[in-house]
Amino acid sequence: MDRTFVIDALPERANRYRDTHAIVVVDVFRATTVIVTALSHGHRIYPVASVDEAAMVARQLKNPILAGEQGGVKPDGFDLNNSPAAVSLLDGSNPIVLLSSAGTQLLAHARGASAIYVACLRNFTATANQIAFADRRVALIGAGTRGEARPEDQMVCAWIGLRLLAHGFRAENEATLEEVAAWDGAGVEMITSSPSAEYLRDSNQTQDIDFVLRHVDDVDAIALYNGQQVSLLSAGDEERAGLSVQAT
Repeated sequence: MDRTFVIDALPERANRYRDTHAIVVVDVFRATTVIVTALSHGHRIYPVASVDEAAMVARQLKNPILAGEQGGVKPDGFDLNNSPAAVSLLDGSNPIVLLSSAGTQLLAHARGASAIYVACLRNFTATANQIAFADRRVALIGAGTRGEARPEDQMVCAWIGLRLLAHGFRAENEATLEEVAAWDGAGVEMITSSPSAEYLRDSNQTQDIDFVLRHVDDVDAIALYNGQQVSLLSAGDEERAGLSVQAT
């Protein structure tokens, strides 16, 4: 059977693929990096789409940490911004409820897909390898913001796409092939000139740029979202991962 992938961007675009594709959600600066980092440090994590949903989920958890932003601003009553660097410094293993302007919105739009992967620079190779094992049609979607794709997200989508091509997948359209070709051979430092990185510098949040650049392909695990919670599965645990993907 033919195996294919497509690259797209923006949270609302997930609606196009939810019934036909497994979906990979990418938000390098910063939501999916926060999620993979939180999981690797032993936190359970619950992405949400609104402040009200964050409050509802938090009421069901013991000593939760509220992390996130809306329009770049940490909401009233939240403990942390949408910051992987800050999450990496947390003590203990408190559950985290995460809200963001783009990444968690994309996850919310993807709810109902056969499988929803959470990917960033930290685990893109593990994610590609698992897709090659478990899936037939895949949509790689960068979070994007204000109606535009973000370079760092498209780069990770393209790098996953390159690995899928090596596994025998076929791109579904010419735009996807062009995206893959545009980022083939690119260095990770290119993302430091993206609008997202510029915003982080202007808002004195450069620690998150540094964190992302220091953590590239260092988590050999996949992150799967079941519509409520994201779970981390170590690469190589293929039987368990495959069952989880199909049941999601």
